Amino acid sequence: MRLLHTMLRVGNLQESIKFYTQVLGMKLLRQKDYPQGKFTLAFLGYGNEEENTVLELTYNWEVENYDLGTGYGHIAIEVDDVYQAATAVKNNGGKIIREAGKMNAGTTVIAFAEDPDGYQVEFIGADHVRK
Repeated sequence: MRLLHTMLRVGNLQESIKFYTQVLGMKLLRQKDYPQGKFTLAFLGYGNEEENTVLELTYNWEVENYDLGTGYGHIAIEVDDVYQAATAVKNNGGKIIREAGKMNAGTTVIAFAEDPDGYQVEFIGADHVRK
């Protein structure tokens, strides 16, 4: 078994694809419209779906926003340098909601960005992942 993807519902598919590709550096792997169901799926990631877990963006036609609720947390992305990743997000027009720095009650350096729909994306340094 393996984890295939995480799905997020988005209100503006093109704006979300732009964020994940141009701000976070993912690649659009595939996209398909489902006219009978009135939705579009887009799959993005840092590598192919056969070997990597990817992100599925679901756009339900004519739905512009969602209540994120209180149960959802965030997506985490491993980066070489958290400070550089946060700076790159800002330089590419993205929004940093927690500047890079040590986490509360720990030594791991993290930062948080926010996508166009309000979903949070955490950056964690590669040296702290799997410790």
